[in-house]
Amino acid sequence: MGSQEIPLSKPDLSPLETSLVMEVMQNERLAIGPMTEEFEERVAAYVGTRHAVAVNSGTSGLFCVLKAAGVGPGDEVITTPFSFVASTNVILHAGAKPVFVDIEPVSLNMDPGLIERAITPRTKAILAVETFGNPMHMDLYAEIARRNGLVMVEDCCEALGGACKGRKAGSFGAAGVFGFYPNKQVATGEGGMIVTDDDEIASLCRSLRNQGRGSDAVAKAGWLRHERLGYNFRISELQAAVGVGQMRRIDELIEKRAFVARAYIEKLSGIPDLVLPTVDPQTTMSWFVFVPRLGVEFSREERDGLIAGLRNHDIGSSDYFPCIHEMPFIRSMFGSSPPSMPIAESISSRTLALPFYGGMTMRDIDLVVQTLEVLLGRQAFGRGQ
Repeated sequence: MGSQEIPLSKPDLSPLETSLVMEVMQNERLAIGPMTEEFEERVAAYVGTRHAVAVNSGTSGLFCVLKAAGVGPGDEVITTPFSFVASTNVILHAGAKPVFVDIEPVSLNMDPGLIERAITPRTKAILAVETFGNPMHMDLYAEIARRNGLVMVEDCCEALGGACKGRKAGSFGAAGVFGFYPNKQVATGEGGMIVTDDDEIASLCRSLRNQGRGSDAVAKAGWLRHERLGYNFRISELQAAVGVGQMRRIDELIEKRAFVARAYIEKLSGIPDLVLPTVDPQTTMSWFVFVPRLGVEFSREERDGLIAGLRNHDIGSSDYFPCIHEMPFIRSMFGSSPPSMPIAESISSRTLALPFYGGMTMRDIDLVVQTLEVLLGRQAFGRGQ
């Protein structure tokens, strides 16, 4: 979060969440209890899926889904290079190989026209990420997966509340996964949620998150009986209680963030050096972050200078996202032939995340915009423009 006067992000909590956490403390049931069940039920109902499985992070959720889908050593998974690194890490943790597909510049999601070129006999799945909360093309990815007999996993960790052509984010793949880190639309501190209509995936994920126990472990088989290799990926009742409170307020939380995004777009639209986020008319954006980018004439060093300038004025800023395929530990996997993703690389070098959270005031927004304008003006002066 940071200690700036205007931080990059901040959770939107209320007395409701506090009261629900206190309810858990008074009941003294800290794990595998009614709050987890209600949290799961609320998310499933909101997305429109039959099942929801709460876990301790979005990363754990994605890993469980890949394991439940049978992804393993020797398999390839098509994914984006422009994402938080977790979407690639889970593929590696499953023993598979990530195959990157470049993005298109409107949604910043994978270019649907490039995906089928990347399919080989080893391709097992498509892991599609809704970058910055934009679910554009999710229907196309799902159709490509169906046509080629692949599993589609929807990384909607940034997209709770978004929709593509009337369908909610999380409902396109064999399973979707939401994340609840403090900068997300719904924040529980740490936490994630798997959503699916597939009974088998849901059952396997419930077992995997709980040390490989069966779904009826307590009632029949016993707590110390395990059916498969599993993990401790359970969410706590305290985190789930915060999630229940957030889900009861979900429409309010989504709209507050949308208000801030609309204000930014209105106030930044007159700055020619910026490319603002664009939302397709058939897409409902769920605003996770607000990330404009500089024009193509700007260098990475100039972008980095603007980030430093904003931070020096106590305004949070960052580069969202560094390209995953350029990270040293990923690049080393490809030896002398690292992948080239020209659009992702160009956009990544010019992104400029601005402070974004539902509690931002118009004063906050004005201060960010005015400071950015001054810094851009100084940079232009230094160039001799």
